[in-house]
Amino acid sequence: MYSNILVAFDGSDFSKAALFEAVRWVKKHGGHIIMVHAVYFDEEEFIISPEQREQRLILGKQICYQMTQEVSEKYNIQAELIICEGDAPDVILQVAEDKKADLIIMGTYGKKGLKKLILGSTTYKVIVESPVDVIVVKKTSTSDELSYRSILVAFDESEYSKKALQRACELAKIENATISVIYVIPKYQEMMEFFSTESIKHALIEEAKKILSEAEQIALKFNVPVKKIVHEGSISEKIVQIANLMLCDLIIMGTYGWKGVDKAIMGSNVERVIINSSVPVIIVK
Repeated sequence: MYSNILVAFDGSDFSKAALFEAVRWVKKHGGHIIMVHAVYFDEEEFIISPEQREQRLILGKQICYQMTQEVSEKYNIQAELIICEGDAPDVILQVAEDKKADLIIMGTYGKKGLKKLILGSTTYKVIVESPVDVIVVKKTSTSDELSYRSILVAFDESEYSKKALQRACELAKIENATISVIYVIPKYQEMMEFFSTESIKHALIEEAKKILSEAEQIALKFNVPVKKIVHEGSISEKIVQIANLMLCDLIIMGTYGWKGVDKAIMGSNVERVIINSSVPVIIVK
């Protein structure tokens, strides 16, 4: 499924968690890991303190070589290391293209990330512009063995969510996992300024059932059963809440949700799920 995995690595705990997720995948399913470290140094900095450029490159090499050695000794996996000068997201995306990566794994934030406030700028840009799936990881797993036993898929009938469900089915077959598909009924009364009546509630529930029936039909093509879940409220909050309650190991979503397909920005619900989820999130492209 994924055989050429690029890991964005900057030495932060989040990037270490991303590397470990890649190691767990390769241990179980095979594949090749490419560790990418970007060293950013602009012209203004060079004028002020040119020696910093070489120092950053040396420090980056030390951090990365130490991690590749640890991965090799502990897990018997040889990771390819690439250190480039440039803006991190541009480097990651370019290397992914050059190396024909079919998956990018990265942490929720980098060294400069604002925890719990906004998604790290590097992670955000890579998710938006990546042509391949991206796994975003917040913390290192407590287990050395990869085990996606329970997968939660956010489904809203958009083409993005259909692709996410298809990817979940492919993954479920190789991981022997169960899939739960969730549709969250948005709070239309808040957005459209009307009071919800019993007939409106009934209509929304029937619409939700119809949407999830379509999800079930997609999964049946893969011969994969799904559990259908309907909730009402904040979309991102409900997705994270249900993932926690069901002890899911993974959340899978499309890049954008029902609110739009603007390629200039990432769906707000997707971003909030990534920020608040305690388990890895796969963003399917």
